[in-house]
Amino acid sequence: MKNWLILPTLLLAALVAVAYPRLAAKLHRYRTHRAAEAATAQLAPQLREGDLIFHTSQSAQSRAIQLATHSAYSHCGIVYQEAGKWQVFEAVQPVQLTPLADWVARGRGGHCVVKRLRDAEAVLTPAAVARLKAAGQPFVGRPYDLYFGWTDDRIYCSELIWKVYARGLNRKIGTLQKLRNFDLSSPAVRAKMRERYGRKLPLDEVVISPASIFNSPELATVTDR
Repeated sequence: MKNWLILPTLLLAALVAVAYPRLAAKLHRYRTHRAAEAATAQLAPQLREGDLIFHTSQSAQSRAIQLATHSAYSHCGIVYQEAGKWQVFEAVQPVQLTPLADWVARGRGGHCVVKRLRDAEAVLTPAAVARLKAAGQPFVGRPYDLYFGWTDDRIYCSELIWKVYARGLNRKIGTLQKLRNFDLSSPAVRAKMRERYGRKLPLDEVVISPASIFNSPELATVTDR
């Protein structure tokens, strides 16, 4: 595009955003999803069932999770193939399978990291993947756990991964911690904690964070894009 056309084009885009915010938001979502579909097409050949996928969520609690765990990544799931299409088994509201492109589009900047067991070639056999899926089945439809408790009644993202791998393959990926072990010093973290728990903080609650799973020495990075 010639330089003299750039300013009017940008001005038109700005006017659309101001005058038609819903149209601008739809256009943004469309572009984001198209970019995610293109990224997924490139990502798919590198995937295998049972891979773990991470991104930076755009949820209201994401920043607090990042600060408390000193990690860029605040959400994660397990990659499966269903009816020939790649899906992410994740704990949102509720626990469900989400098409991979939709999952990638939800992350900040469309960025994601895929990790895999270092011994996956030997371990992640079709029978083992079937055991993972069976271990996850009881969680389908369970509500998201805003309070990060350790019961099965409600589930958060990294808890889902940990329990599915522990119960399906007897592999405990990442180190269990207590809430008190995280960095709770940031004002953003303290504000989110007060919002969730009030004055009585469950500091001895068992927690598994996305960062702990991400940093597990049992995993190797497949792709970072």
